[in-house]
Amino acid sequence: MNKIIEKLELWKDMFIKNIPNIAIAIIVLIVSYFASRAISSFVNKAIGSRISQKSVRNLVSRIASALIFLLGLYFAMTILKFDDTLKTIVSAAGVSGIVIGLALQGTLSNTISGVVLSFRKNLGIGNWIETNGYSGEVIDINLNYFVIKEADNNMVILPNKTILESPFKNYSLTTKMRISIECGVEYGADLEKVESLTKDVITSNFNQKEIDKHVEFYYTEFADSSINFLCRFWVDSQNALEKLKAKSKAIIEIKKAFDKEGINIPFPIRTLEFSNKLDIQNQIAKSNNSQNQE
Repeated sequence: MNKIIEKLELWKDMFIKNIPNIAIAIIVLIVSYFASRAISSFVNKAIGSRISQKSVRNLVSRIASALIFLLGLYFAMTILKFDDTLKTIVSAAGVSGIVIGLALQGTLSNTISGVVLSFRKNLGIGNWIETNGYSGEVIDINLNYFVIKEADNNMVILPNKTILESPFKNYSLTTKMRISIECGVEYGADLEKVESLTKDVITSNFNQKEIDKHVEFYYTEFADSSINFLCRFWVDSQNALEKLKAKSKAIIEIKKAFDKEGINIPFPIRTLEFSNKLDIQNQIAKSNNSQNQE
């Protein structure tokens, strides 16, 4: 009992002696706590205009808040002269961090990729992109996955790491798209008239002057049953669906104009021609005589 009492007396003396340091450490912790909350709110508002994903904004603000609080905790432990304890905690945290990092390598990779994707200026929610064999509108960029809504209304969920490491085509980065139409006309058609008519149809339906572009027309080959051509023009569009609609409209209008002018768009056919005329009646008669003789 005497040893216990002596130990308690020693702890009491040490506590009384360190009351100023304890008070300062508590004040530091309180200040760091409120400072971390203020920093979290500030960071959340500061990056709100650049990152539309709430989950990513919360992650970044919480990381900033945690760093401020850990800094305050470090100062508090230093004031209390817990340097050796602090070194032990840091060493243990480092080893544990390595083990946890190896175990959650895939998850952490997707999380970091999600943060990186959220800060990219050439990719955002609402953009129409094509990547990894999928094409559609970006619906969400979360901490773990990337969501694309295809034209057929199907949702495609891809890991963030896949998007970050793969090339993608962003149709929304430009307001202009070029459309190419390939077609063919019969060999007897007036090629100059076909060219002029096609350009007039495209120009009247898709104003090229407003976007400072012009219609391109080229004959490409003598095919088996047609002379083929390529027509290229520009439209105002920010996604592949609008491009598809414009191409469909152009095909319809070109077909109407060709039908009106009597220009034929041939399809593959095969003509069989016999140089010798067969006398079917004589052949039948010979066959009947042969049967009678038998």
